[in-house]
Parts: sequence; structure tokens; C-alpha cells
Amino acid sequence: MDRYNTIHTTTTDAQSVEIHEGLRAHMNKVYGIMSIGMLVTAAVAWAVGTSDALSAIFRDPITGSPNILGWVAMFLPLGLVFLFGGMINRISAAAAQAFFYVFAAAMGLSISWIFAVFTGISIAQTFVATSAGFAALSLWGYTTKRDLSGFGSFLMMGLIGLIIAMVINLFVASSALAFAVSVIGVLIFAGLTAYDTQRIKTDYLAHAHAMDQEWLEKSAIMGALSLYLDFINLFMFLLQFMGSRE
Repeated sequence: MDRYNTIHTTTTDAQSVEIHEGLRAHMNKVYGIMSIGMLVTAAVAWAVGTSDALSAIFRDPITGSPNILGWVAMFLPLGLVFLFGGMINRISAAAAQAFFYVFAAAMGLSISWIFAVFTGISIAQTFVATSAGFAALSLWGYTTKRDLSGFGSFLMMGLIGLIIAMVINLFVASSALAFAVSVIGVLIFAGLTAYDTQRIKTDYLAHAHAMDQEWLEKSAIMGALSLYLDFINLFMFLLQFMGSRE
């Protein structure tokens, strides 16, 4: 009996170590894919935003207002997200990862205007501040023993309200509403960073025993997409506070 208990305990410990190591590798892959996506976004945004010739394709050189192509570029990432969600189960993991990088490039194109509005130094400072805050929030979401799943519905409701307020402000152009949107946006995406990190972790642990390699690879890509969106939105809202205009 003692021998059985010893063997059972040893097997259980080995499985726990394997799951722990698998989780660490999974999270490293999530952050790795996300980081590459961020580099793609930054490269495209900088290349287009700092080139008068390329910027003129999407925005009026005099007024800076987006033209038809500019509006298409602005909403292209949103369309790609919906398309990605609808096709993720019908494509391979390699195709899904390639699609994510295409999406990251489209996002870079859509936010390239920031280089015409804000100084390069303030953009860099905001990026560093966002990176530090994101890292702290994601680490807390990964290590906390508190169950954050209950905040998911609340945060999604807040996100829907935020999107509605942003659309309304496109027409009313209220500075007070813009300020409120920026404050609420920072709070919502700060919460989503911690929530999404914990969700990625718990999803892996729930499926770890199955060891479905295809699911694991796609899960890492979807997790990277979630955290990527949290980072980008957190950066854009913080830029409204920290950015120095040209």
C-alpha cells in the first residue's frame, strides 16, 4: 500500500511539474507572438507616419483629416478581428499566426497618424510607461489567487459603453467627453490586461491534460491577440494624457 501511494504521489508530482513547465512555455509563446506583433505594428506605424508621401495617401496633407482610404485604414483592424474570430477554427495554426501579423500591420497603418500629431519623444515615453504598466498588470493577473472571472462581464459591458461614447464623440467633438473616454478607457484596459492574462492561464490549465497541440498553438495566438489589443488600447488612451502635440 505504501509502495502504491509512493508511486501515485510520484506520478502526480511529475504530472504537476509537466503542466507547470508547459504553462510557462505556453505563456512565453503568447508573449513572444504578441511582441512580434507589436514590432510589426510599430514598424508600419513609423514608416507610414513619418513619410509625407505615404501619409498623404491616407490623410489630407493640409488639414490632416482622413480621406476615404484613411477611413478604410482606420476601421480595417476591426473588420479583420471579426474575420479572424470567424475563421480561426477552420484554418491551421500557422495560417492563424500569419493572419495575426497581417492584422498587426493593419493596426500599425490605422494608428500611423499619431506621428503627425504627437512628438516622437512623447510617443516613446508613453510606450515605455505603457510597457511598464502592462507588465505589472499582466504579472498580477498571472500570480494573483483572486478569481477575476467575475469581472469579465463587467469589463465587456464597460467596453461596449466606451465604444458607443467614442462613436458619439466623432459627431459632437466634445473635449469633456473625450477626456472621460480616455480615463475610462485606461481603467477598462488595465482591468482587461489582468483579466485576460488570468483567463489565458486558466484556459491552459483546463485543457493541459488533453495536450491537443493544435488547440494549444491556436490558444497561444488568440491569447496573444487579446493581450496585444489590451496593450494597444492602453497605449492609445494613455497617449491622450502623456502625448505632447506637434
